[in-house]
Amino acid sequence: MLSPQSLPLIEATLPLVGERMPQIAQNFYGRMLTAHPELFDGLFSRSNQKSGTQQQALAGSIAVFATYLVTNPETTPEAMLSRIAHKHVSLDIRPEQYDVVYKYLFEAIADELSDVITAEIAGAWTEVYWLMAHALIKMEKGLYAGAASDRPLAPWVVTGKEAAGTDAITFTLEPADDTPVTPSLPGQYVSVTVRMPDGIRQVRQYSLSAGTATTRVFTTKLDADGEVSPALHRDVQIGDTLILSNPCGDITLAEGDSPLVLASAGIGCTPSASILRSLVDGASKREVLVLHAESTLESWALREQMREDVALLETAELELWLETPSDGAHNGFMSLENVVIPENASVYLCGPLPFMRSLRAQALESGIPAERIHYEIFGPDLWLASV
Repeated sequence: MLSPQSLPLIEATLPLVGERMPQIAQNFYGRMLTAHPELFDGLFSRSNQKSGTQQQALAGSIAVFATYLVTNPETTPEAMLSRIAHKHVSLDIRPEQYDVVYKYLFEAIADELSDVITAEIAGAWTEVYWLMAHALIKMEKGLYAGAASDRPLAPWVVTGKEAAGTDAITFTLEPADDTPVTPSLPGQYVSVTVRMPDGIRQVRQYSLSAGTATTRVFTTKLDADGEVSPALHRDVQIGDTLILSNPCGDITLAEGDSPLVLASAGIGCTPSASILRSLVDGASKREVLVLHAESTLESWALREQMREDVALLETAELELWLETPSDGAHNGFMSLENVVIPENASVYLCGPLPFMRSLRAQALESGIPAERIHYEIFGPDLWLASV
């Protein structure tokens, strides 16, 4: 927890620091990546830096952490830290890299707050940073130790590449060497490293949509304006080798027999498909309500897999929303207005941010407790400060 000396200083300066944090984050990344351009090779996303989403995510996480320390001085925001720790492990972040971040982040803070900064204020925010960093390092150490090997990243060979819907592709991979394979949990993702035409490696996280103990299966939608998905779709072929992380992600299927609601939109169906497949493999008797939204029926990337798995589960039902009308589907955007949510159900959301915000609000309004509503975000978590 924060020291008695730092707590009033953080409380007093939090509004100003929160207001200026977006500029601090931009300043920080500019400094660090100018000094260490090699960090773009296999670590930082050029696309997220260009769009500003990584800067927004950093600003949000620090502001949320500091606010939490002020309002809950005896604890830390475990859910937020867990999400960040899993992302860091998928990128093979190591403790010494927190020193690099500290150097450039506090240079940026001193620059952007030059009109008000004092040694006492700087010391208080240093304390906030290292409280957060040490909590993450501890979590990450546990995640690394729980893997099947001490290699967080390993080579995998592409053994399958199949069209999925109108603009997605499903990749199947098998180990390229004898590195022990860490089992995945339903709903987890892997980082995939892809070499760009200019030689720089870029990393993206993809939810596992199926697979066995010795295979990895992920489905990626083409983003024509993106950098990695076009390279995957265009350049990666069967027989090629990709570098994959161990499975990561804390939004996983909880054990038990309580009902489930899997609500997804677009390519957000991938973790839902993984959870469904695991329920089929385990001959589950859980009540499952699958809700999915798409623009057209043909664009639903995992339509056949998900429909087949729903049919194999005795107590599963599927409801579909399409922007382009089709028989057997609701028209327009997903709504819970006329959906009967099973009692004591846990809800899993994945899809575009506006979709998840809308569905979470509707789920809360229907009486589902916030702790039973889980969500998965692809890319930087820009929802961090609002849930």
